[in-house]
Amino acid sequence: MDASRSLDYGTLAPAPSLDGVSLPGWIYSDPDFLEAEKEHVFLGSWQIVCHLNDIPKAGDYHTLQFLGEPLVAVRGQDGAVRVFFNVCRHRAARILDGDAGRCAGRIVCPYHAWTYGLDGSLAAVPHRKEFADFSLDRYPLKRVESEIYKGFIFARLKPGLPSVAEMLAPYESELAAYRLEELKPLGRVTRRLRHVNWKNVTDNYSDGMHITVAHPGLTRLFGQSYGIAAQPWVDKMWGYLRDVPSPQLSERLYQSLLPRAPLLPDELQRQWVYFKLWPNVAFDIYPDQIDFMQMIPVSPTETLIREIAYGHPDASREMRAARYLNWRINRRVSLEDKALIERVQSGMASRSFSPGPLGRNEVSLRSFAARMRELIPESRLDRAPPAGWHARGELRKHRG
Repeated sequence: MDASRSLDYGTLAPAPSLDGVSLPGWIYSDPDFLEAEKEHVFLGSWQIVCHLNDIPKAGDYHTLQFLGEPLVAVRGQDGAVRVFFNVCRHRAARILDGDAGRCAGRIVCPYHAWTYGLDGSLAAVPHRKEFADFSLDRYPLKRVESEIYKGFIFARLKPGLPSVAEMLAPYESELAAYRLEELKPLGRVTRRLRHVNWKNVTDNYSDGMHITVAHPGLTRLFGQSYGIAAQPWVDKMWGYLRDVPSPQLSERLYQSLLPRAPLLPDELQRQWVYFKLWPNVAFDIYPDQIDFMQMIPVSPTETLIREIAYGHPDASREMRAARYLNWRINRRVSLEDKALIERVQSGMASRSFSPGPLGRNEVSLRSFAARMRELIPESRLDRAPPAGWHARGELRKHRG
C-alpha cells in the first residue's frame, strides 16, 4: 500500500473501536468496492471446480466460470487432473462447453480445430505451414494453479492464500472422519441467483443467532443451541439432530428414517456441521450427504450460489428417503434465507444505517469484518469515496 498517495474520504475510526463492529452498508453495493474485492480478496482465493469423482476417466472434464475467467479441470491419460483456462491459444475461443463432459483422447477447438492433448500440450494445427516461425510447444493451454484436498479440486487465479490444507488444518482430524475422497456426486451443478451482495450471503450462512428466530424447521430439528467457532481461515457451525419428533411430517420422517452411517463414529451420527473457507466456499455436512457451496459475485448486488451434493454410495431405501427429505427441508430453509438476505440488502441502502455492534458470540462475523478491513482499508470508511476510487488507485491510510 502506498501511504504517500492516501486520501481522506470520511471518518476512519481508530482501529480498536472497530473490533466488534459490523461493516458499513455502502460496501454491499459499491461497484468500486467489488473491483477491490476481486483484486484483494478473490484473485488469490481457492475455488472448487469439482471433485475427483466428477471426472473419473481420462477425457472427463468439469468447468467453472469465475470472475469472468473460464476454467476447466481435465482428467489426463496419465490419470492426473490439471486445471486450464478454457481458452484456445489461437483466437481465444472457448474450447469445452457445458458444466461437464467428455472429450475422446484430445481437446479440439470448435473454431479452427487447434488440437490439444489432455495434458494441455498443443498437438496439431491445421494450415500449420501458414504460420511463420511456429512451434507447437510454445502454445499449450495455459495452466491454472490447483490443489487437490481430500478429493476436491481447488484452483486459484494467482498466488495468495495459504494452501487449502493449511487453511483447513484446524479441522483436519474431524474432516478425515467423513472420508471426503470417496464421495460420489448425487446430482448435477445447480445455480441460484440472489439479488444481494455476496457478503450478505456469506454473512447469513455464518450467523448462528438468526436460526432460532427465522428457521422454525431447523429449530424443530436441532433445538435452540448451536456451536460457533472461527479459525483464521475457516468458520465452523454445528448442531445435533434432536430425538424429539417434529410435528412437521418431512422433518419427522427425516429424524426417523436417517440410517446409521457405517463410516462415522458415534458422536457424528446425528451431527450437522458447516465449514466456510475464506472467503466464499462452504461445506454443509450431514450424516447422509455433503453439499458444497460457492457464493460467486456477479455484480455488486447479485450473487450466484453454485452447489453440488455428494454422498457415499448407499442405495438403501432409508438413505434414498433421507436424502430426498434433506433436500425438501433445505429447499424451505433456502427460501427463508432468500427472504432474510433481501431484507438486509434493502436496509443496507438506507441512509439511516450505520455499522452496528456484533455480539461476543458472533465470532465468525467479527473475524470476517476484521479480515476485510485488513485487506481493503476503504471498508473502514463510513461512506463511499467518490466513484472511480479503485480505478484511480487511491489508497487511504488508517487515521486515528
